[in-house]
Amino acid sequence: MEFLYNLDSYIVIGLWILLIPVGGYAFLHALRQRADAFTAVGKLTKNAWLGITGVAFLLLIFITNGPLGSGAIFWLAAIVAVLVYLVDVKPAVVGVQRGDQRW
Repeated sequence: MEFLYNLDSYIVIGLWILLIPVGGYAFLHALRQRADAFTAVGKLTKNAWLGITGVAFLLLIFITNGPLGSGAIFWLAAIVAVLVYLVDVKPAVVGVQRGDQRW
């Protein structure tokens, strides 16, 4: 029964553990892309996205007590930054490098 009382904590910690590699993937993906592709699709520069995803990745790793501690707001900001990159920037950058005409 005690497991059910702490279920929300277990879910959040599980998400934290799963999102660390996602943050690393976002940083590595940004690192491997051409710099001109970012500006070609009207996004921030490659260096800006490297900084954003790199800091987000570090925050995901080093936040004290994970998302349950006092750094929860930073954890949430890191997740938002990584998800914005993966959902908005990554498809546009990949599309322009592939030659898609819609970008």
